Amino acid sequence: MMSLADCYKKVRQLSVRICSPLQIEDYVVQPVVDVSPPKWHIGHTTWFFETFILKPYFMGYQEFNADYNYVFNSYYETVGNRVIRTDRGNLSRPTVADIYKYRTYVDDAMENFLREEPSAAIRELMILGLNHEEQHQELLYYDIKYILGHNPLFPAYDETYRPQVFEQPTAQWISMPEGIYEVGFEGEGFCFDNELNRHKVYLNSYQINTAMVTNAEYLEFINDNGYHDFRFWHAEGWDWVKNNHVEAPLYWHHINGQWFNYTYAGLKPVDLAAPVCHISYYEAYAYASWKGMRLPTEFEWEAAAHQFKWGKSWEWTESAYLPYPGFKKAEGAIGEYNGKFMVSQKVLRGSSEVTSPGHERVTYRNFFHPNLRWLFCGIRLAR
Repeated sequence: MMSLADCYKKVRQLSVRICSPLQIEDYVVQPVVDVSPPKWHIGHTTWFFETFILKPYFMGYQEFNADYNYVFNSYYETVGNRVIRTDRGNLSRPTVADIYKYRTYVDDAMENFLREEPSAAIRELMILGLNHEEQHQELLYYDIKYILGHNPLFPAYDETYRPQVFEQPTAQWISMPEGIYEVGFEGEGFCFDNELNRHKVYLNSYQINTAMVTNAEYLEFINDNGYHDFRFWHAEGWDWVKNNHVEAPLYWHHINGQWFNYTYAGLKPVDLAAPVCHISYYEAYAYASWKGMRLPTEFEWEAAAHQFKWGKSWEWTESAYLPYPGFKKAEGAIGEYNGKFMVSQKVLRGSSEVTSPGHERVTYRNFFHPNLRWLFCGIRLAR
């Protein structure tokens, strides 16, 4: 079994490897509010360990730079003031080199700190911090793709990049009987607080598809004028389509009569057999409506998940992001981690091709606002 110190090194090294193909200029760009500059992620994940582990628990630790608490705090009101999210791209200083020096400084201190086995409470915080960094590793992939995918030259992140192999199963309907099902995390190992507590839900009988909706299937929706027919859209989604002139999934480009999409290896023809990706909840709902079907609830998804393959992209559900029965926020800053976002967001289930290894599980509750699609998100139908 890997030691906590080795786990720390492994996770921290992966963040650096994700950024290794970047040029210095790529680190500092923030094209839209939802995208953070890669250098900010590198600094913020370092700040987490300095703020929540080293400063309170490592005697004699000297803070690297007091200003970094203001620069790299994300949303923790308990910890103090911070640079607002929209201004992260204005931070030409600290430089990328400064931030990597900060990262090395904190990693060296953490190596010394972990020479002795920490208490159970600190170990729990450490594991939360590692899972927090793994979340930011996936966000790094999202943000890097958005930054490069909105460069008019469509530069490759890595020309040799190949996504994880995902063999799409034959589309079939799984029939689930009505009844009482248990959902939520249970057992050993880590989970986020929003996966607790395990509880029973009653589900009417339903069917859920073994396969995710493909690019070819979604193209039928586009060709049938789906983006121009209000009947398939929520009012809010229809306003979003018109106001933003949306005509296709994010990263799709119609060039000389052919559809291309931006990938980490550059601009490529759309793979019609692959599951459609970078779809907002609004689009997922509209497509399902056009097909005369619907999206599954998060509980329907979890109850059936052992019967189908998932992991290519996160899957929109029809469920609002709400607390489970008995949910309690932790005291202090850590209690701000999930609970305060339980409003106006939709739950996504599964994982994606850029989810960090071992970070996925069937009870994981991802959540985003319904208009967002820079994350890896797709569609599985239910009826």
